[in-house]
Amino acid sequence: MRAMTYAKYGDENVLELTELPVPRVGPSQILVRVTRSSVNPVDWKVMSGGLDEMMETRFPAIPGWDVAGIVEKVGPDTPEFAAGDRVAAYARKMVVSGGTCAEYVTIPVDFAARIPDGVSDDEAGALPLTGLTARRAINALDLTDQDTVLLHAASGGVGYLASQLAVRTGATVLGTCSPASFEKLHRIGVTPLEYGDGLVDRVREAAPDGVDAVADFAGEALETTLAVLNEGGRHVSIADPAVLEHGGRWLWVRPDGGGLSELLSLVEAGDLTLDIDRTLPLEELPEAYRASREGRAHGKIVIHVQD
Repeated sequence: MRAMTYAKYGDENVLELTELPVPRVGPSQILVRVTRSSVNPVDWKVMSGGLDEMMETRFPAIPGWDVAGIVEKVGPDTPEFAAGDRVAAYARKMVVSGGTCAEYVTIPVDFAARIPDGVSDDEAGALPLTGLTARRAINALDLTDQDTVLLHAASGGVGYLASQLAVRTGATVLGTCSPASFEKLHRIGVTPLEYGDGLVDRVREAAPDGVDAVADFAGEALETTLAVLNEGGRHVSIADPAVLEHGGRWLWVRPDGGGLSELLSLVEAGDLTLDIDRTLPLEELPEAYRASREGRAHGKIVIHVQD
């Protein structure tokens, strides 16, 4: 099979298009013929060695954790799926090696969700990591229609999906972004606030009684969070473990086929919209990582692996 691999840590220049054996499929696993993957900043951070102290890497490593595709084969005692099923997954494993930027990937069955007929491969491939992160953050805040919530980086890959999920709870949603994204947030029912100097004052003007919950999708936001959060309020971050010292929760996304199935149903119903910046073929993965790393992607980059 064709696969993008790297034999040592580095930037996108260490990536090579190579030929590898199709992976074996064991009990409670499915072999997926990959049609789409997508780029998340964690992909090139892992490739650079940024998580080396936390996760083992076996070289040559195939990057990528998002996948959409078709079940090619199921392992023993795997009645949940059959060959030919369209599936998507957040396919992060305990060891960095057999990722999704390849023509085939093996994943645990409980990571996978069926793709509804009304959801495209591009949408399904773009959704898993960002969607499940957003879902986990909003669920952790336990929002109600009586709450006001502030989302840092509300127009980003995770933040845009979290904004939509927060609006669905009935909460009043404030979101930080650049002025260029104001209209994008207005359209989904979020009050946009420009990040940067003076943000605390802008939040207090928009929410004179303070905010009941905060989600940080950017980092370097804790001081603002603590300045505007009501006593007893809830706050989470996916970017700053320092929230743990102030009663907050530091979140890591988990593979979750059931949760992903719920998100895919929302996409099919038109209740959750993905922001896709561009699509690129597998052999252009280095350019995709470069664009993500340099901040030139205003939405998800979807990788077309095969049709």
